This record gives sequence, structure tokens and C-alpha cells, in this order.
Amino acid sequence: MAYEIPVTQARAELADLINRVVYGAERVVVTRHGKPLVALVSAADLERLEKLDAVGEERVISSVSGVHGVAAASASASGSGERQRFGIAAETRGSGAT
Repeated sequence: MAYEIPVTQARAELADLINRVVYGAERVVVTRHGKPLVALVSAADLERLEKLDAVGEERVISSVSGVHGVAAASASASGSGERQRFGIAAETRGSGAT
């Protein structure tokens, strides 16, 4: 659980808050009007958060790439089937297509 402190009080006690985070292994949430504004966490906690973000981004990219490959294969297969069904021998492509 994080220790919450109003921003006005945090300003006056910054050195003590830093010590709580570094040496007491606490997390401090600075609030304004009772709502969380920022958090003070140790450098080790920040490093772990950044690693989690990187892993999450890699999973999203991998998932999107996989979906794109399946969608492209499906579109290609259904496109050729539709052309055969309607007796279309050629197709028009935009100037950017290869």
C-alpha cells in the first residue's frame, strides 16, 4: 500500500519522502484535492515498470502482426475465390500497389 500525502505537504517534506522511498521501500502518492497526482517510487521499481511496459508492447506488436498475417491470407484467398465466382479475370490496383 502506498503512503498518500497532499502536494502542499509533500513540497515541505520532500527530503523525508525521498528517504521513505529509498530506505523504507515505500511508495508515496502525492495528491491534489484528494486525487492521485504523481507517485514517488524507487529507481528499482521504475526499472521493473519499464520492463513490464516493454514486454506488454512486444506482445501487442506480436498479436497485431499475427492478426494482420491471418487477415491478409484470408482476404487474398476470398478475393481470388470471388473473382473466379463472378468470372473476373483481372483486377485494378491503386498506384501504390505492387
